[in-house]
Formats: sequence, C-alpha cells, structure tokens
Amino acid sequence: MPNITNAVNKLLQLKLIEQDGLAPSTGGRRAAQFIPSEKHLPYIISVAIDQFYTSIAVVNFKNELKTEIKTEIIDLKNENAFLKLITLIHETIKDFDKSLIYAISITIPGFVDSHTGINNSYSSGSPFYDLKSNIQKEFNLPTFVENDSSAIAIAEHKFGKAKSNKDVMVVNLNWGVGLGMILDNELYRGHSGYAGEFSHIPLSDSNKLCSCGKKGCLEVEASLLAAVQFATNSLIAGDPSSLQEIYNQQKFINADNLLDAAILGDQLAMEAINRIGYMLGKGIATLIHIINPQMVLISGRGARAKDVLLPKIQSAIMEFSIKRLSQNTQIEFSNTENMQLLGSTCICILNADKHIYKTQLTD
Repeated sequence: MPNITNAVNKLLQLKLIEQDGLAPSTGGRRAAQFIPSEKHLPYIISVAIDQFYTSIAVVNFKNELKTEIKTEIIDLKNENAFLKLITLIHETIKDFDKSLIYAISITIPGFVDSHTGINNSYSSGSPFYDLKSNIQKEFNLPTFVENDSSAIAIAEHKFGKAKSNKDVMVVNLNWGVGLGMILDNELYRGHSGYAGEFSHIPLSDSNKLCSCGKKGCLEVEASLLAAVQFATNSLIAGDPSSLQEIYNQQKFINADNLLDAAILGDQLAMEAINRIGYMLGKGIATLIHIINPQMVLISGRGARAKDVLLPKIQSAIMEFSIKRLSQNTQIEFSNTENMQLLGSTCICILNADKHIYKTQLTD
C-alpha cells in the first residue's frame, strides 16, 4: 500500500493525474479516485509504415490527434527510405515542444522482435534492421517498434469490430496479406514471436516467385499488389477500363486507384479484386479449420472494398471449408480508417506502464 501511495503522489506531482471525486463506499472511508490529467497528457509520435506509404501523426494518450495525418510515398526498398522517414518525423514535430513528447511508436511489416525492435526482414547493414535504436539515437526519445499486422489486430480488438470477441483472426489486406491472431483476448505471438505469417502459406498454384524467395505463397495471388499487377497487365493489353486514363497519365496505377474504380463498378477493377478475394477466401478457410475462430476480420487498406470482396470470399469459404466449422465464424470488415496508425498508438500506451516516467516513479 505505501508503494501505491508513493506512486500516486508522484503522478500527482508530475500532474499526470488529477483527483476526480470519491469512489463509491464499500463500508469504510471512501477512497479518492483519479483520472488522467488531459492538460498534461504527454504526446506520442505515431508512425505507420507499409511497403510504399508512411503515415505519421502526433496524438495524446487519449488517442486524440494533435496534428493532421501526414502521408508520404516512401518505398522501403529505396536506399533513401530511412532518410525520408526521419525527415518526415522532423517535419511533423517541428512546431512541438519536445519536452511534451513521450515516445515514438512505429509499426512496420516484417519479422519484428517487439522486445528488441529488431526487424529481421532486413540485413544487419540496413537502418531498418535495428530501427528502434536508430530512431532513438536520432530523436533521443523512447521508441517502440511492432509488426504492422500485430498492431492492427490489437487496435481492432480494443477499438474496432473485434472488440467483443475473444478469438479473432485479423487479416491485414494490404500490399501483402498479414495476420494478427487474437486468442483468448491476447495477441498470440508463437514460440519465436513471428506467428501469423499468413502471406506465406503455400496455397497458390502459381509459379510466381514471392518476395520471401519461395513459390506458391498466398501473397502472390491474394494481395493488393497482385491485384494491381493483374490490372496493370490488362491495361497494357488494352482492356477497356476507367483506369486507362489514369494509367496513360501516370504510367502506373496504385491500390487506391484500383479500389476506387472497383467500388464504382469498373469491370476490370472488380475482376482484379474478385481474383484476390477468392484466394483470400481459400486462405481464410484454412484458418477456420486450424483455429476455429469466432470472427475473421478483414482490415487494412483493402477493407474498404468490402462489397466487392465479400461474395468471392464467402464462395471460397463454402468451397474449401467444412460447414460445421465455417458456419459459426463471422466474416467482417473493418470500418475504421487509419487502423495501423491507431495500432501504433496502442503499442506505445500498452508499453507505457513499463517505461513512462519510470525513474521519476521509482526515485
């Protein structure tokens, strides 16, 4: 009890909490109750990185935006990607008092060790390999790094459609096909911490080489990158589409171009999305057989094409799964934008009890 009292007193001294009346009586003296002090809540630099785009915002511990969300094209394969990342962070916080910023929280694809911040998808010479240390050196702030799909799963479970479910598979439909596994209300990481490599389940009949160096991975036929590649090849071949004008101007189309066109009913775009929807459903059928979850939730950039994707996903699930298992699993789509950015914020807050003002509280 003295330790609790001392910690509360120090939090009061730091103005991180404030008294909010008295707790209900339980028979003795009514205890004081406290709430976070909104005026003094520290800020978090929340960073969401995917293969081609990076979004950054400053938020507080109530997940309230303190800046507009900045999004820039940063191709992680580009040799200047890390320099572009730190430049974007500097630009985002240039008008902030650094003493008010608690930490930087980053989510990124790859084999991320959440304890060390090491991303084993990169060679040791890459600045993205030890991203945590490199960002801490640059900004002199506590830094947390987590896998993007794991963070999205946590955010969906705490704030999204998965909130009331204890066993949920959260599929991150983006340039790849990530997976965050919530089992018994906890993120399941597996023995080495890398559980959920859904992209690399060998379900494809294609001989296309995956980014991992193997053939037959689900990613080569079920990702947004696969859909964009199919649509691009069709446009080059001269197939009619509203995307032709965009392609002629830009000499490329991106995932947002494709998703927008599919939602508006463009036949070529819908075919591209339907193709990945069917393969995604085939993969989900496998998850249903192995995990038997309450819900499979489609999140990520591709979730907004729900009306196009869902029929093909359901068709594949019916074809490849046992009804006794699949009939009790809900297939849902995220309805929250910027879920990865929210996931980045969640990662920081979940670690805050171990790190925030630790020295002040234990002096």
